[in-house]
Amino acid sequence: MSLPVEKNEIYEMTIDALGSNGEGIGRIDGFTIFVEGALPEERIKVLILKIKKSYGYGKLVEILSESPYRVKPHCPVAKTCGGCQLQHLSYEGQLEYKAKKVKDDLERIGGIKDIGDVPILGMEDPWRYRNKAQFPVGMGKAGATEIGFYAKRSHRIVDSSVCFLQDTVNDEIIAVVREFMDEFKISAYDEEKHRGLVRHILTRVGKNSGEIMVCIVINGKKLPNGEVLVERLRKIDGVVSIVLNVNKQQTNVILGEKVITLWGKSSIEDTLGGISFEISPLSFYQVNPTQTEA
Repeated sequence: MSLPVEKNEIYEMTIDALGSNGEGIGRIDGFTIFVEGALPEERIKVLILKIKKSYGYGKLVEILSESPYRVKPHCPVAKTCGGCQLQHLSYEGQLEYKAKKVKDDLERIGGIKDIGDVPILGMEDPWRYRNKAQFPVGMGKAGATEIGFYAKRSHRIVDSSVCFLQDTVNDEIIAVVREFMDEFKISAYDEEKHRGLVRHILTRVGKNSGEIMVCIVINGKKLPNGEVLVERLRKIDGVVSIVLNVNKQQTNVILGEKVITLWGKSSIEDTLGGISFEISPLSFYQVNPTQTEA
């Protein structure tokens, strides 16, 4: 049986829904196509990239009719960074999508009928809310330090000096570490060769206490000129804990088991719902305390 689409050809289609990863889903003569970056209600032109037996993947070429929920992404690297999937969808639209997905899953998978409309509790300000950040560190082609997040479906680092989901103090921390590594020629970890020293930068911010931890994850036993970095990080308001985490394993797991305190405390404290928590680099703690309490 012949399929209604051919690879490397351009077609017009309408997007009907969003998939589990935020990709647009539509049909061409009944044949399902997934299109990253497209939104429901949009009429688009799509380039077919890959075809399976019952579905295919396409690239958004042109938006012919735009969704009323489409917005300009807040972040300049939103299209390449793998950290966010839906910055082109307004927050109102994201809440509707999430509420619909939960309801559909309860009805379709859970078999629960007649749920009705259950309101979702959104944030007043859906930016800068995360209290934990993990930044991979790499080396660019020109030899400069790269710090950011992984590109979609890869371990290629998208270098960035700012992330609008993380606390603003992270921008300052990343700038200090980047300058230190470039100045003292501190090597970044290479996953393929299992060489290089600095693998990740992990931060934790006590949203209620104001206490901040900086954790440098290394593929080694010590950080050369580490006392210089400590002195610079100490000047950042709120920093009370600077630690090393040793991870010499050839693995995608970010943290190793050994933690070395370079300065200050080995953990930070924060309160959530009136309860005090002690948080180490290895601790699990809700990353969105505002919504946890809500």
